[in-house]
Amino acid sequence: MKEQDSIRSIKGIGEKTEKLLGKLGITTIGDFLGYYPRDYDEYKEPVSVQGLKVGEKCAVSGRLTQKPGLQSTGRKSVVTASIREGEQVLQLIWYNMPFLRNTLQTGGLYVFRGIVAEKRGRLVMEQPEIFGREDYQNMLHTLYPIYSLTKGLTNKFMVKTLHQILEDREMVQEYLPEEFRNHYQLAEYNYAVSHIHFPTNREDLLLGHRRLVFDEFLFFILSVRMMKEQNAETANGFPMKPVWETENLIESLPYQLTNAQKRVWNEIETSMTGKTLMSRLVQGDVGSGKTVIAFLAMILAAANGYQAALMAPTEVLAKQHYEGLCALLEENGLPYQVLLLTGSNTAKEKRECYGKMASGEVSLIVGTHALIQEKTIYQNLALVITDEQHRFGVKQRETFSGKGGKPHVLVMSATPIPRTLAIILYGDLDISIMDELPAKRLPIKNCVVNTSYRPAAYRFIQKQAEEGRQIYVICPMVEESEGLDAENVTDYSKKLRDILPDTIKVECLHGRMKANQKNQIMEAFAKNEIQVLVSTTVIEVGVNIPNATVMMVENAERFGLAQLHQLRGRVGRGEHQSYCIFIQGGEEEETKKRLEILEKSNDGFQIAGEDLRLRGPGDFFGVRQSGTMEFRLADIFQDAEILKQAGEAAGAILLSDPDLSLEQHYRLKERLLAYGKERIEMPGI
Repeated sequence: MKEQDSIRSIKGIGEKTEKLLGKLGITTIGDFLGYYPRDYDEYKEPVSVQGLKVGEKCAVSGRLTQKPGLQSTGRKSVVTASIREGEQVLQLIWYNMPFLRNTLQTGGLYVFRGIVAEKRGRLVMEQPEIFGREDYQNMLHTLYPIYSLTKGLTNKFMVKTLHQILEDREMVQEYLPEEFRNHYQLAEYNYAVSHIHFPTNREDLLLGHRRLVFDEFLFFILSVRMMKEQNAETANGFPMKPVWETENLIESLPYQLTNAQKRVWNEIETSMTGKTLMSRLVQGDVGSGKTVIAFLAMILAAANGYQAALMAPTEVLAKQHYEGLCALLEENGLPYQVLLLTGSNTAKEKRECYGKMASGEVSLIVGTHALIQEKTIYQNLALVITDEQHRFGVKQRETFSGKGGKPHVLVMSATPIPRTLAIILYGDLDISIMDELPAKRLPIKNCVVNTSYRPAAYRFIQKQAEEGRQIYVICPMVEESEGLDAENVTDYSKKLRDILPDTIKVECLHGRMKANQKNQIMEAFAKNEIQVLVSTTVIEVGVNIPNATVMMVENAERFGLAQLHQLRGRVGRGEHQSYCIFIQGGEEEETKKRLEILEKSNDGFQIAGEDLRLRGPGDFFGVRQSGTMEFRLADIFQDAEILKQAGEAAGAILLSDPDLSLEQHYRLKERLLAYGKERIEMPGI
C-alpha cells in the first residue's frame, strides 16, 4: 500500500465511504495519513467527587451504595445511579441502556468517566464510560485520537482504518539528512506519522508533532524562497511615473489618511515607479484602511496606461471591492472602466469579460479565482493584488502574477503576524505594516463571559435587532459531531429562531453550502433582510456590513486569538457603537487568561505578540490559529520556534549544503514536488 494509492485499495471502503471521505479531502492513502487528529482524549488519574470541575471531562472513582434506578417511557429508558463523598453527590445517568441496572453491582467500586455538568444545583455526568479499577489503571495516561468527521463517518471507523493503513503501508524512505535530524532533534518520518495518530505517551506525540510541523514549514518556506530567487532583482517591465490622479483622489477623500496609510502608500508608489519589480505584503489590522491603498495602486497603474487586477477569496468580497472602486472613480471623475469577473458570471458574460481584458478595453479588473483561469488573457497587466493572502496558496499567487509576464505583486493580509515570523513566512515579499486605525472608529466594547450569560446575551441581541442593527453569532462547527461538546451552526440557528421574535430573521451560513447559496445569504444580510447571521468562521474574510454591531462567539476557547480578532473585525465598521461577546464553554483558568487579552485590547499586533508570549513549546493541545495560514498541523504561534528553525534549514538547503549527498537532494526534491502537487523548479537542489 503506497501513499499515492486510492483509498479504494483499503479493505472495506466502497463507493459510499469513498464519497464521505472525499468530503474531508481524503482520496489517497497519503491523504488519510495526513488527516491528523484534531485532539486526543487522555485517560487521566481519577479524581474524587469533591475534585470534579463543571464543564470538564473527568474520571471519578467511587462505590455504588444503592442499586441503580430504571425508568421507562415508551422507547426511552433512563438508568440512574449516584456516588457520594461527604455531602457532595454525583448523579450518573445513562439513556437507553437498561441492562446497566443489572450489570452495575451495589457496593461495587468503579471508575466513571464523562463530562461533568451542573443541573438544578446538582453535579451530573450523562452517559459516562464505566471501568473496573484495574481496567482503568491499564488505560491510564494513554492518548486516544479524535478526528474531525462528517455525517456518516464515526471516530471508531477512522481509528480502525488508520491502524490498518499503518500496518499494511509501504514505508516512506527518509528524505531529511541525518545531520539535519540530529541538529534539530527531529524524529524519523515514518515514526512521526505513526505516533501522531497513535502516540504511546505524550512525549512520543510531541516528537511526532515536532517533525511533521517542521516538514510543513520547511516545504512552504522552500517553495516561497525559490519564487524569490526566480523573481529577485527582476527589472520593472512597466515603467511608471507618479500621477496627479492619485494625489487629487487623496485630497478629495472625506477623511484624512492615517500616517500609516500615507507611509505605506509612499512605499508602494516608490516601488512601482522604481527600476525593479515590486513584490510587497501590506499587513494591516482589521479596519486599518488597506483597501483604499490598493485602489490607489490600481489607479496609478491605469493612469500610466496599464491594467491592474485585484483577486478576492470570495464572490461577496470581490463584488464589494468592485462597487467600492466604481464609486471612488465616479466621485472623482476618473474615466477608467472596471470589470467584475467571478464564477457566477454566465458563459456569455465571461466571454465578454475575456474579450475586454484581452483587448485592453478595460484597465481595472476585480474578481475571484476566475481571474487565474486558463481562458483569462490580459493585454498589459502591470499590477496584481491578492486580498486576504492566507486564503491563497503560493502556487495560486504565482499563477496570477504569471498572467502578465512579470507584473508588480501586492499582497494584502489582515492577519496580524509578528514581524519576525512574517519575514520567514513571506520571504519573497517586502513587508509594509499598517499599524494605525482611522480616528473616527469607535473602539469595540468587549466582554468574556461563561455560558450562564447566554440569556442576557439573547436579550441584548434582540434589543439591538429591534433598534435596526444586525448581529453575527459564530459557532465552531457546522453540525453536531461525535465526541465534541461544542455549539454547531445548524442546531444553534434553530434554537435562536425559537427564542427570538418572528420579526427578527435568523439565517445560517457555513462552508459546506454552495457558492451561490452563500452569496445569496450574504447579500440578503448586507441589505438587512437578515438580522441575525449564525455562521462558522467562513465570514472572517473582509466583508463590510457597517450596520452589524454585535459579534457573539460561542466556544471562544476553540479559536486562536488572531482568528477571534479577525472575526471581531466584522463589526465596528459603522457609526454605531459595536460589541463583541466571547462565550467561554469551559472554566479553565489558562483559557480565560488568553481570552482576557481580547477583552483588554483591540490592537491585532499587540494581541498576536501576547498570544505568542503565552504559548510554550509543545503547547498544541489547545487551540490552533486555523485562520492564519493553511497548514494541516503547524501553527505559526505555538510552533514559532520550529518555524525559525525550518527557515534556517531552508536557507542551508538552498545553498546546497555540502553535507547533503546527491541522493538526499533528490529525495528532498521529490518530497517537495509531492508537497506542491505540481512542478516547482528548485534552483540549488
